[in-house]
Amino acid sequence: MPESPLPASRLTSRPAIDEASDQPLSRKIENLDALAAILPALAGPDRTDQLVALLSEEDIATLRHLASEGIGENSLRALTSDCSYLEGWCLAATGDPLPWPAPVPLILKFVAHHLWDPERRKAYPAHGIPEDVALALEDLKLLRKAKGDGAHRQPHAHSTVQRRLASWSTLHRWRGLEGAFSAPDVRSALRLASRVAGRPKVRKSRRAVTADLLERLLATCNGSDLATPSLADLRDKALLLAGFASGGRRRSELSGLRLSQIIWEEPLPADPADPDSPLLPAASLRLGRTKTEDASDDNAVLLIGRPVEALKTWLEAANLQEGAVFRAIDRWGNVKARGLTPQSVNAIVKSRCVLAGLDPAEFSAHGLRSGFLTEAANRDIPIQDAMQQSRHRSLAQASSYYNDAGRNRRRSARMLG
Repeated sequence: MPESPLPASRLTSRPAIDEASDQPLSRKIENLDALAAILPALAGPDRTDQLVALLSEEDIATLRHLASEGIGENSLRALTSDCSYLEGWCLAATGDPLPWPAPVPLILKFVAHHLWDPERRKAYPAHGIPEDVALALEDLKLLRKAKGDGAHRQPHAHSTVQRRLASWSTLHRWRGLEGAFSAPDVRSALRLASRVAGRPKVRKSRRAVTADLLERLLATCNGSDLATPSLADLRDKALLLAGFASGGRRRSELSGLRLSQIIWEEPLPADPADPDSPLLPAASLRLGRTKTEDASDDNAVLLIGRPVEALKTWLEAANLQEGAVFRAIDRWGNVKARGLTPQSVNAIVKSRCVLAGLDPAEFSAHGLRSGFLTEAANRDIPIQDAMQQSRHRSLAQASSYYNDAGRNRRRSARMLG
């Protein structure tokens, strides 16, 4: 990771704010507005007010520099969220702003406040995060309230704590500072805390959208006996088919897809082993920069058949020639110029689940991604082939879906059957 080009003096000390002047506050708002132009998720007065209250000028300067360096939108969003959480937590837990660099005792305090033994906390309320710190984070809208009357607080997910520590470390490096995140005490505390926290890993979508479930969602996009499919039906059908068939694209990739990323290919045979088989329409999606890959010429996936037909039908019906592929549609049926947000993609999947008679709480947009790999495993498609389409870089991550899909067919589980 390269060092930050910003002067160390600007990044390691906070400016003294003259109470008679609001210039530092105005600068922070102006810089956040510039950052929001790059990262739409930061837009909105409520979010701006929250970030102005939590982030220092140096925090915002670092985030703006990361944005100018071309860091991925999802990574920048996570860094912004984690930085604001760390600043709010430190102020609530110590009464002071986040120090740079962070000392080992502060990192250990962060681990202790977020990973603990739920059973021990019931007997000893002082175990884990102090209640006054939790209430302060709730007031800052950085921590959700415990659900239900008399509900006990739960530790954070281990993956969330690891991500925030990684973000904290990344922000150190971009400030040209050395963090103590690999110190033996920190590594040991994380190992011990992960054992006692006892929070099972939960997938982003509880259920995978496999081919049979996908067909149920698509059936809700066919209109009715009294009406032809609406523009929203055509859009959602294209989104579901393209999202699944392209390897289970992430919701941010679907919402950010542009017409310039689609290359219409020559028709291809339905059976690659039989050149005389019927020809099907084909298209390539150039993915550009993704969560795990930089932009490159070979970072593309191929669509064949129904997904291509659905895309063409949607684009022609909406009369789209450039810009975002999947767009918002108002209640009067007008297609908007702006593209969908990642949250909108998730909402579309859930709304189609409701129409299909499925529990929306069981599904999310990530179900398209897990569903693609699960379906590939069910059809005995080699994992390397599936990873070429899904663009997974981690064999361990992709194979977890294969392991889940194949567990019902294992002979080892039937030895005493």
